Amino acid sequence: MTGRDKPRHVWQVQWHAYYEMTKPKVVMLLLLTALVGMCLASDSWISWQILVAGLTGIGFLSSAAAVINHVVDRQIDSQMARTFNRPVPKGKITPTKALIFAAVLSVLGYIILELWVNRLTALLTLASLVGYAVVYTMFLKRATPQNIVIGGLAGAAPPLLGWTSVTGDIHAHALLLVLIIFTWTPPHFWALAIHREKDYARAQVPMLPVTHGIEFTKTSILLYTVLLCLVCLLPYLIGMTGMIYLIGSTLLNGGFLYYAWKLKYASEDNTAMQTFKFSIVHLMVLFVVLLLDHYLKY
Repeated sequence: MTGRDKPRHVWQVQWHAYYEMTKPKVVMLLLLTALVGMCLASDSWISWQILVAGLTGIGFLSSAAAVINHVVDRQIDSQMARTFNRPVPKGKITPTKALIFAAVLSVLGYIILELWVNRLTALLTLASLVGYAVVYTMFLKRATPQNIVIGGLAGAAPPLLGWTSVTGDIHAHALLLVLIIFTWTPPHFWALAIHREKDYARAQVPMLPVTHGIEFTKTSILLYTVLLCLVCLLPYLIGMTGMIYLIGSTLLNGGFLYYAWKLKYASEDNTAMQTFKFSIVHLMVLFVVLLLDHYLKY
C-alpha cells in the first residue's frame, strides 16, 4: 500500500466501523415497521416530505440508540463470541468518539422531526431512544431476566412513530401495531439467548436462560408465541384489516408456532437459531402483508 492509499484505507475502515455501530439491519427493520405505520394512518398516499423526513429522523435517533448501546455494553460485548469484534470493544472507535457520533445523530434526528414532521413524533422518538439506550441497556439488561419484556416497548414504538408522523396524534390502531411487536420481541430474543446462553452466563448478564434455565425459556417462548398468534388476530377482528392480512398472518404465525413447538419438544443443535432467524422473517413479512392488505382494499 502506498503512502497516498493508506489514509484512504484508514478512512474506509473508520467509516465502516461507524456504520456498523448503527446496527443497520436492525434499523432497517424498524424503519419498515415505521413506514407501515405511516401508510396505515392514511387512506391516501403519504406526502414525500413527511415520508423522507419522518423515516430519516426516526432512523437517525434509532441509530443513535444503537451506538449508545455499543458504548455501554462494550465490556459485555468483549466477552461474547457474537459481539467481541464490534468496533468499540475492538478499539476501532473510542467510546468518546462513539458518543459524539451518537449525539450528532440524536440532534440531527430530533431537529428533522421537530421542524419537518411534528413535535409529538420528535418527543416520542426521543423517548424511545432513552427507553432503549438508558432504561434497557444501562439498567434493565443488568437487573432482571424480564429485561427484554419490559425494554421491548422501546423497540416496538416505530409503527406508532410512523403513524404520528402522518396524523399528529395517537390512535388505538397504532398502539395495536406496537402491541404486536411488543409481544413478538420476547420469543424472538429468547431464542437467540438460548443459542448464546454460555456467552451471557460468562458475561454475567441475567438473561432468562441463564437465570431460569433453557427448558423454562423454551416454555416461555412457546407460550409467548401462542399469545402472539392471538394478538395478531386483533387487527382483523376489529376491522382494521381484511382477508389478505388474516391469511398472511395465520400462515406466518403457524410457521412461528411450528418453530417454537419444535424448540420445546424436538430441539436440535441449531433449532434455537432457526427460530430466531424465522422470527425476523415473520415480523418483516407480517408488516409487508399489512401494507398489501391496506392498499389492496382501496
